[in-house]
Amino acid sequence: MSSNSLAREKIPNTKPLNTTTSTTSNKRYAWLLASILLLFVIMVASLCIGAKPLSLDQLWNVLIGKEHGIAEIIIFEGRLPRTLNGLFVGMALGTSGALIQAITRNPLADPGILGVNLGASLAIAIAIVFLGATQLTEFFYYAALGAFLASLLVYFVGSMGGGKVDPLKLTLAGVAIGAVFGGLSSALTLFNPVAFDQVRFWSVGSLDIRTLSVPLFIAPVVIVGCLLAVAITPALNAFSLGDSLAAALGSKPARIQVVGLIAITLLCGAATAAAGPIGFVSLMMPHIARWMVGPDQRWIIPFSFILTPILLLSADIIGRVLITGELRVSIVTAFIGAPILIYLVRRKGATGL
Repeated sequence: MSSNSLAREKIPNTKPLNTTTSTTSNKRYAWLLASILLLFVIMVASLCIGAKPLSLDQLWNVLIGKEHGIAEIIIFEGRLPRTLNGLFVGMALGTSGALIQAITRNPLADPGILGVNLGASLAIAIAIVFLGATQLTEFFYYAALGAFLASLLVYFVGSMGGGKVDPLKLTLAGVAIGAVFGGLSSALTLFNPVAFDQVRFWSVGSLDIRTLSVPLFIAPVVIVGCLLAVAITPALNAFSLGDSLAAALGSKPARIQVVGLIAITLLCGAATAAAGPIGFVSLMMPHIARWMVGPDQRWIIPFSFILTPILLLSADIIGRVLITGELRVSIVTAFIGAPILIYLVRRKGATGL
């Protein structure tokens, strides 16, 4: 066979590859645009839907200062703080969940693996029992401090005996330290009925706040954490291949781990302090993002960043209107998210994990 014949046979094989790559990229951008639009719609719905529904006209007039009275109170002292809290907490949980799965190379990891939730719970229990804390605003600061110190402790224990953080050692350190924190928190609260009731109320997880100070306080922390996560996403694909291959490809695994853990600490601490320990979404949403856009971390983390607030705010809206009182967002997310995750696992197969 001549060289011209071989060339003619090889040429058609390059076009489908380029076409497939272009199609995949277009699909990702389409999903991204649709997700952003859906997030905007859900945020507007969160401002309008509740025990007293508001029309879009009322919402707009309140936001531009043309309408006052009960509608203004409902928006600025109830639904706007709650919606912004859900937005920033969702961004933090989704980004930290995707990042911790990449850093630990464990697709079943979530922020709880660092003991963040239990560290925050222990800090609140100590504040109630020994410092007399009673207000939710006080809980916020103590929870943030506890979450931050827990992450630091896990990091130092996970890095002992070597200059780098081993993902397995980090996981084991998080589980062990989390168990200690959980035991101490239980011991403190069981012997103090007031502390038991307050810690139990906080630990359910909720977006319900009445002041803009909390979302405005966590906003810069969440933004910095998300920017750090985005900054290392190009290197995470190589990092997933292992330290040796990542180093051979020009990445610096130790630097990726340190920056990633700083971002996770900021994001987990802010989310846990603002809304309590809301579990499961940090585990689930990165997998949904992965099924939508593929295994590329440059897309998984931004999609987790957008999709998680959609789920949290949707669950919060449902919790407001489903019963006369209110269902906490952590309860609703479990009922909504679990069937979705099970469906996707059955449809795509467990190999995606």
